[in-house]
Amino acid sequence: MMHLRARNSDWPADRVAEARAVIADVAHHSDHLIRLACTVLATHGDTAAERKDARVLLVVIDARRPVQRAQREANGRAAR
Repeated sequence: MMHLRARNSDWPADRVAEARAVIADVAHHSDHLIRLACTVLATHGDTAAERKDARVLLVVIDARRPVQRAQREANGRAAR
């Protein structure tokens, strides 16, 4: 038997709290998890400033992707 959460559950508040914890410690989390946390905060953040900051950090994290890919490719070529 499947149990569904009540609509007024703490689920959204719990996800926002987890997202804030990830953002507070970005140095110890993967870009994927940081990106997910930014998406949660950009959508469900309590204030306009929190939502904006999450969107800005998401842009920064996404901008790093090509650099990391180029570094991996360069390291692969150097190893040959």
